[in-house]
Amino acid sequence: MTTSSTMDTKALNIVNAYILKHLDATDPTVPFDTFIVWKAKILQNWKYLISSTLPDGMYYELTFDGDKKKWYFDAYKKFENVVLNEDGTRGVINR
Repeated sequence: MTTSSTMDTKALNIVNAYILKHLDATDPTVPFDTFIVWKAKILQNWKYLISSTLPDGMYYELTFDGDKKKWYFDAYKKFENVVLNEDGTRGVINR
């Protein structure tokens, strides 16, 4: 039986390896952590949203298909975070 902590570790390791492979070689080495933003398990399938402490705006989506025993990986970059009113017009972010 696969435990949640085992799957968490596997997902985080996949993201860590991706980040290390894709860091710009001209950038200074910066220590970073990865963390799980959200996860769910439905039947034998796992879904993760993962981010890191790097200031690059990236986040990662991983899905483990328990039937096929395969991981599916997507890397995204957040370009903008806006608030929209109900009618779709741009709202104001109150902080």
